[in-house]
Amino acid sequence: SKLPDAQAAYETANSLNMALLAGVNFMLHACGWLEGGLVSSFEKFVMDADQLGTLHHLAQGIMMDTNGQAMDAIREVGPGGHFLGCEHTQANFKTAFWRSDLFDFKPFETWAEEGARDTQTLAAERVKKMLGDYVAPPIDEGVRESIDEYVAKKKASMPDAFM
Repeated sequence: SKLPDAQAAYETANSLNMALLAGVNFMLHACGWLEGGLVSSFEKFVMDADQLGTLHHLAQGIMMDTNGQAMDAIREVGPGGHFLGCEHTQANFKTAFWRSDLFDFKPFETWAEEGARDTQTLAAERVKKMLGDYVAPPIDEGVRESIDEYVAKKKASMPDAFM
């Protein structure tokens, strides 16, 4: 895809899901790619990182401990009951599922009143905040000057150098 749209999300979801199912435990280029990796996007990076949270949660697997099996809840509820009000559900519902902190889960009317922002817009707002809040780590002035000099020299040595 050429922009962070549904096609880009599908492409990334398919790639990341296949990697997870294949057992990958580290993927260097997991966020921000567009056009098959020819370009990258800050907004797509934020969107992909959010979805990696979902996959990280999924990769933890099914908990087989006492809490994960919820046998006490099954006994408490019994046949024909529901689990919404049982003690186990109340103790676990806030942490049992991954919930994106990027997506908008509000009702349509609220979403429309707040400007009908799509995911790319929400990601752009997150990028703006992250870049605005960024504080560069401390670096020795001599080291910074050496790096700047190296980068300038390297760019000057290339015919298509961007200054």
